[in-house]
Amino acid sequence: MEANTRHTGRLPAAFLTPGSSSFMDFLSEHQPELLPGRRTLPPVKGVIEAPHGTTIVAVTFPGGVVLAGDRRATMGNVIAQRDIEKVFPADEYSAVGIAGTAGLAVEMVKLFQLELEHFEKVEGAQLSLEGKANRLSTMIRSNLGMAMQGLAVVPLFAGYDVDRDKGRIFSYDVTGGRSEEQGYAATGSGSIFARGAMKKLFRENLSEAEATTLVVQALYDAADDDSATGGPDVARRIYPIVTVITEDGYRRLTEDEASDIARSVLERRLEQPDGPRASLL
Repeated sequence: MEANTRHTGRLPAAFLTPGSSSFMDFLSEHQPELLPGRRTLPPVKGVIEAPHGTTIVAVTFPGGVVLAGDRRATMGNVIAQRDIEKVFPADEYSAVGIAGTAGLAVEMVKLFQLELEHFEKVEGAQLSLEGKANRLSTMIRSNLGMAMQGLAVVPLFAGYDVDRDKGRIFSYDVTGGRSEEQGYAATGSGSIFARGAMKKLFRENLSEAEATTLVVQALYDAADDDSATGGPDVARRIYPIVTVITEDGYRRLTEDEASDIARSVLERRLEQPDGPRASLL
């Protein structure tokens, strides 16, 4: 496309022709090779070694939803990165947490952000939360070929549903299968341990402060049993990314806020190493 505009300075006709409100459909038609799932990988033997991100957790509370992730990326048995970002805003009222092949996952999130922005500009309105969840499902499904070569992306999607006036959580599998989770959810290698912690601590009437503490508790438990999940690193001041989505929109907790929660959890673990034993945060 650049070659067509180099001398004329004009955009190609494709950019000026009314079409689908889906940016992915536009890209599929005009430059499909730019889509992550359309790239051809060289033949390889065995699993491709690439940095992987884990673990993502989410919990709902009256008035919104919290989405959080640890900061560790691993490559085999090696820590590839200690401060990776795994939680991103999708738009004003939703966010995505990524688990799986880090590079592809981040690229998919950027494409998803662009997809939602493109739809809003073309249609003059935002997609419903259900519609956003469906679009993400389609994107994951398009990556199935790479997933079968070991480059899987398994996100957790959460947002505030302005039509239903509540927070909602959607989980996915590598084929793009989508499930709505009730109350709490987790994905990634430490998800089984994080889910166990949330099952123990979750209740319907959590406050926002209690919900943010709960996800940090869950990530701490995941890191305690899963070597690929990183716990709060006080020495390096690396703390979980914690985001809150309510009717006021997306908000990421500041480093000081995340630090206060993490330090509070760590101090209480000095007395109770295995964490709270009842539904008390």
